[in-house]
Amino acid sequence: MTKFIIRWAINAVALYVAVLVVPGIALRGTWVDVLWLALIFGLLNALVRPLLKFLTCPLIVLTLGLFTLVINTGMLMLTSKIGQSLGFGLSVDGFWQALLGSLVISLVSVVMSIIFRDELKGRKRE
Repeated sequence: MTKFIIRWAINAVALYVAVLVVPGIALRGTWVDVLWLALIFGLLNALVRPLLKFLTCPLIVLTLGLFTLVINTGMLMLTSKIGQSLGFGLSVDGFWQALLGSLVISLVSVVMSIIFRDELKGRKRE
């Protein structure tokens, strides 16, 4: 359970940093909206992303892994659409803003995962 909460917090911080850094991504709401959007983003990455990676495996191999950036971009745009339909105010202006936002989210997630590596790996399953 602790691993889930840490991963959720990392997603929330990464989404918030993307909102702050990327000019085409805007959030109209409070920090509670960021938490809900991070949950949506995490669920999409856990459920939809592996299926997309499996279906686009030839493209991923052909582009030497660069197509995963397009998948990450799609996950951010899908998070925005689902969030808007549920009343959370995340808006992404277009593909290039989503691409830049997905790069920021990936970088922040990697850095924070390295920082919290002990907490993520050190805990035994309860």
